[in-house]
Amino acid sequence: MAPEGAQVGGRQVTICPTLGPARSRRVNNPSSRIVAFVLTLASLGYANPALACHAPVSVCTKASTTSFGLITNGRPVPVIVDADADGAVKDAASAFSRDVARVAGAEPLPLRSSLGGATSAVLIGQLGNSPLIADLVKRRRIDVSDIVGKWEGYRQIVVDDPFPGVRRALVIVGSDRRGAIFGSYDISEKIGVSPWSWWADVPVRRRTNLYITAGARADAPKVQYRGIFINDEDPAFGTWARRKFGGVNAKAYAHVFDLVLRLKGNYLWPAMWGKAIGTDDPQSMPLADAKGIVLGTSHHEPMTRAQSEWHRNKEGGVTGGAWDYTTNAANLRSFWRGGIERMMSKGNGRGYEQLVTVGMRGDGDEPMAEGTAIGLLERVVRDQRQIIAEVTGRPAEETPQVWALYKEVQDYYDRGMKVPDDVTLLFADDNWGQIRRLPSNGTARKGGYGVYYHFDYVGGPRSYKWLNTVQIEKTWQQMDLAYRTGARTIWIVNVGDIKPMEFPIDFFLKMAWNPEAMTAQKLAAFPRDWASATFGSSLGPVIGDLISDYSRLAARRKPELVNWDSYRLGEATPNILDGGEFGAIVDEWDALARKVRVVKGRLSSDQHDAFFQLVEYPVEAMTNLHHLYYAVAWNRRLASAKDARANIFAENTEAAFARDAELKLAYHKLNGGKWDGMMLQTKFGYTSWNDPRSDVMPAVSRVEGQPGPVRFGIAQPTGNRSFAAAEAVDFTRSRGGKGLAWRAIPRLGRTAGAVGTFPQGQPATAPADDVRLDYDVTLPSSGDATLRLYMVPTLDTRGGNGLRIGVSIDNGPVQSLTMSLKVDDRDWAQAVRDNAFPLEARLGRLASGRHTVKLWRIDGNVFVQKLVLYTGELPPTYLGPAPVEGKERP
Repeated sequence: MAPEGAQVGGRQVTICPTLGPARSRRVNNPSSRIVAFVLTLASLGYANPALACHAPVSVCTKASTTSFGLITNGRPVPVIVDADADGAVKDAASAFSRDVARVAGAEPLPLRSSLGGATSAVLIGQLGNSPLIADLVKRRRIDVSDIVGKWEGYRQIVVDDPFPGVRRALVIVGSDRRGAIFGSYDISEKIGVSPWSWWADVPVRRRTNLYITAGARADAPKVQYRGIFINDEDPAFGTWARRKFGGVNAKAYAHVFDLVLRLKGNYLWPAMWGKAIGTDDPQSMPLADAKGIVLGTSHHEPMTRAQSEWHRNKEGGVTGGAWDYTTNAANLRSFWRGGIERMMSKGNGRGYEQLVTVGMRGDGDEPMAEGTAIGLLERVVRDQRQIIAEVTGRPAEETPQVWALYKEVQDYYDRGMKVPDDVTLLFADDNWGQIRRLPSNGTARKGGYGVYYHFDYVGGPRSYKWLNTVQIEKTWQQMDLAYRTGARTIWIVNVGDIKPMEFPIDFFLKMAWNPEAMTAQKLAAFPRDWASATFGSSLGPVIGDLISDYSRLAARRKPELVNWDSYRLGEATPNILDGGEFGAIVDEWDALARKVRVVKGRLSSDQHDAFFQLVEYPVEAMTNLHHLYYAVAWNRRLASAKDARANIFAENTEAAFARDAELKLAYHKLNGGKWDGMMLQTKFGYTSWNDPRSDVMPAVSRVEGQPGPVRFGIAQPTGNRSFAAAEAVDFTRSRGGKGLAWRAIPRLGRTAGAVGTFPQGQPATAPADDVRLDYDVTLPSSGDATLRLYMVPTLDTRGGNGLRIGVSIDNGPVQSLTMSLKVDDRDWAQAVRDNAFPLEARLGRLASGRHTVKLWRIDGNVFVQKLVLYTGELPPTYLGPAPVEGKERP
């Protein structure tokens, strides 16, 4: 971005993005906060403290008489895996050995299949497939009873004298092959090898000595299938893969598979925009199985077939044609049979490990023909299951299957569509983070339930693909509800291009491993913990706060939806421009960007690439985008008044548009061009729901004449304030009951956070149950009063008539308000655009002075962000009136 006083267009101008913070109505000077932030950083040292040594099988830099030396004097111990071990276990053991060597700064030792005179070693194996492990169990040197028969369970044990001549060993034993893999990568992460080491260039800190504390620990996942969906992958991921690997092929997928496994995931829906993992590169599907990945296909690609395969017309006997089971059933059955035959082509009658999607949507992820009969879909699934049984030679119920209840398919289910009991029902969100339907309490089924969630989407009311705009607080709230109501078989999330969704992907898969462990306290600590693991414990907490602030600001309105008229400007006078709410929002982004620059200066140079990808680029790019639209807003306001100051803002717009290209280029040049193409997603120039082919700068106008200086200030308020506002998390009193308690979730929503009741998934309550919140407020003026609640958008997952909350004032009667959002209707579209939905109750005439606003729980899955009690007219704002410090409470 051009600096202040730069030459732009042949003359000296002032570039707005470098102007001071007085463009807004904010009371506090952000410069003072930056000074405080710098002082806080100055108090932090560069050194990482020693790793904690307080729990069994934890990583420590200091030895004890009972600990196991993983790295001693810079030398890693050998890793042993049985000669006949599963290939996926061998692959993970080899990767683990390389991880330890990276930390030690040494050459990796080759895997060994026998002790061979080693006095200390790591032994990795799988129950039932490791003679060495079996020998330890038989001699009662290890106890594995707590993982026998578990899905993907593992046990890590420090064993003294496990074999003759071996003084001590770290034994990692899996209940199955992925259990052994996860037990190994769990240690890798704890010694400082980030799952994002390759995908975000996170450096590894070297250690001369590392020890594993004595004892044993076991773990296993609570959700069976946990994965990601690479989708909407052009122009970014697809272009990047073509430039780096020659295509979305086995070379590219090898890194994807590794990432998923290191995050303790096991499930992948591969890229599918014009792509087909089974035919684009014949090595990709076998590689997935060899690595231990369970492949699936997306919600509209049945029988392991990619949709694009239907249109390639390359297979004998399948000629494509209409994707219509009423007119082309024979071809469709032949096509689907080919998919199951390919799944079963591993050899010796064995199949690759896959989850088979059943059902059918229209071609290209569209709804099926209008009036599609439920009976037809049931027939489709019966025929598909017959094919599965015929090709596999086993009853269909022995092959894992999933039916995605996506969009209109859920409507068919609601109207009574029959689904075989062994098929997993995969519920979906509304593509914007609100789950549409969940199991009713007590409705268990053999195949279980799952959730298909979105961090990326192409569709209305606006596609969002560019940057991470996910609040993990919202993800946590929705997925906690899903888990508590029984969705525990599949958790899969649409992650777009993978980058730049690193942070929410990590959170989603960590939560999927054990939703019960991801408590509200762990949620609050997650950004700091994740940043500490990524950048070190010295600056990690500060960086975690930067990520949290970014997530809160970015979730207010997705960048694809931000425009010049998204927020209101203040007044314009010949001497002063008041930025209004728009200026205040730009100030917040500026303050965050300044903090990011300060922190970067404290990092070591080898951390800069990772910091740019995970923190700096998203913050700088979003800050710049808001500057661009802020400049457009002033340009249009001033140009309409023939004010020549509009010309300065035209130049600011052009400078910001150029700055976006510079940031993109900087990303593509990282690490020798490793990520070339990954930031090609467009974000400027939307005219409909779909993304434009290229970025288009908004039109600006110029006015004849010489502009005067641009000065920002705060216009004097006019009139008396007629409202009292409160952040919902700032309640005065709370009352629980029926096993429920109110909990504030910081950062959920657009401002300070949101409040709701826990545990989730509980039945409705009545006002008589007295589960309520009280807010003592001072109303500045008397009159007919209205209470407005700013809600976090959520949907009635029971399929009812909406979600209810009760409101009252003082000792008045309780009114029931209902948030009834229906996907694709106008209210829903506005709610997902704004990340808020207003509910209002008329309270009658109130005198000025002290009042108590009461919120009463009726339904769960209801979260309030802000409440405003007002008489007269509210000032028009996007975020709602802000509480006035010291004046809202008596």
